[in-house]
Amino acid sequence: MEQHFVDALKINDEAVIKTLYYDNRDAFLGFSKTFNIDACDALDIYQEAFLAIRKHAISGKLYHINSSFKTYLFGIGKHLIYKKLKEYAKKQPYNPQLHKEQTDYDEIIIEPTNNLTPQQELLQHYFKQLGESCQQMLTLSFFRGLTNDEIATLKGYDSEAVVRSQKSRCLKTLKNLIKSPLNHD
Repeated sequence: MEQHFVDALKINDEAVIKTLYYDNRDAFLGFSKTFNIDACDALDIYQEAFLAIRKHAISGKLYHINSSFKTYLFGIGKHLIYKKLKEYAKKQPYNPQLHKEQTDYDEIIIEPTNNLTPQQELLQHYFKQLGESCQQMLTLSFFRGLTNDEIATLKGYDSEAVVRSQKSRCLKTLKNLIKSPLNHD
C-alpha cells in the first residue's frame, strides 16, 4: 500500500485524509450501486470502511499490505456490503398480499399421481389424518416456506415460540402415525 497514505492516516494528516476520503467516495458509491444497496446505506458503509482502514493504519496492519489504498478500501467496503445485504434479507417483512396468502388457510389439494414413491404416499396418507391446525402449520412452514415469526404474525400467535412448539408437536404426531405398526396393516 502507498506508504505516504498509511503514514498520513496514522498521524492524522487532515489534508491528506480529506483528499483520500473525497477522491474515493464517488467511485465507491458507484461500485455499491452494482449490489442494489440503498444510497444512504452505501454512504454509511463507505464511512465505516474508511474508518476501518484508518484503524488498521494506526495499528500498523497496513505496512505489509500489497494492494493499493483504493483496492483495500473497496475490499473492506465489499465485505460490509455483503453484511448489509444479509441484514436486508433478514428484515424482509412478510406481506400477505405480496405472497397472495390469505389469513384463512388455503387448502392444498394433492393430486394422486403414479409418480409418488411409497414413502411419499405414506406421508400423504398420514398427513391427511392430522388435524386441520397441524396440516395448516406444517403446510405454512414446509410447503410455503414461512418462518416461525411469519406464521406467528399470520395466525395471531403471541410469539414464534408458540409456533415452534406447535410445529414440533405436529411433526411428532405425524412421525408417530407413520411409525405405528398398527397403521401399516
